[in-house]
Amino acid sequence: MKIYSGPVSLFSRKVEIALHEKGLAFEQILVPFTQTAGYSPKNPHVLAVNPKGQVPVFVDGDLSLYDSTVILEYLEDAHPDPALYPASPAERARCRLFDVFGDEVMLAPLRFLMHRTEPKPDDLERWNAKEAKAREAEAALAGHFAEIDRALQGRDYLCDAFSAADIAVFMPVFWTRRLGGPSLKGHEALAGWYGRLGARPAFAKVVSEILAADAALSAPVEGAFGD
Repeated sequence: MKIYSGPVSLFSRKVEIALHEKGLAFEQILVPFTQTAGYSPKNPHVLAVNPKGQVPVFVDGDLSLYDSTVILEYLEDAHPDPALYPASPAERARCRLFDVFGDEVMLAPLRFLMHRTEPKPDDLERWNAKEAKAREAEAALAGHFAEIDRALQGRDYLCDAFSAADIAVFMPVFWTRRLGGPSLKGHEALAGWYGRLGARPAFAKVVSEILAADAALSAPVEGAFGD
């Protein structure tokens, strides 16, 4: 198994956590990335497999896949133990909705914070305009934190047992904290869940790799991990 990954690619790292949780050996191929040029020049294998030209791209023998959710569902079908999806159809559907919530709903405002790891431009007016949009996005992310906190009331994990839902939602929560977004304070259930996941070896390994990549590639973010 191979994964074409980015050092600070949220969706690549989501897949890597799933691979580690399932105990599957894989080769990680980090594609070129800088904060100024992004993923350019793009890896030719990524371009050949993914029409969007984005990581992750996952290879298992003759099979090549893109899209983190498709990859996680393939891993579950091909390697069902340990399970990352609930057994019942209703709970599996609920788990998938949390995946959509993390990948699409939370990502929409989160994108407005992503400039914060880039070098600050000489044109501060442009930077300040981006920051104004980021502050609006932070309000939306704080609302999403409250939603997750409510979903976790009386639960250790989003779908009772640990699942792909937890991986998918952890990533934008972690990314929000990494980019100096809203605090976990006041959300005890969310903070407890975040701590439980961060203590799992798969999460701890991937988080440490992201932080090491940030130290080498990213501008420091004021207020990152402030809580």
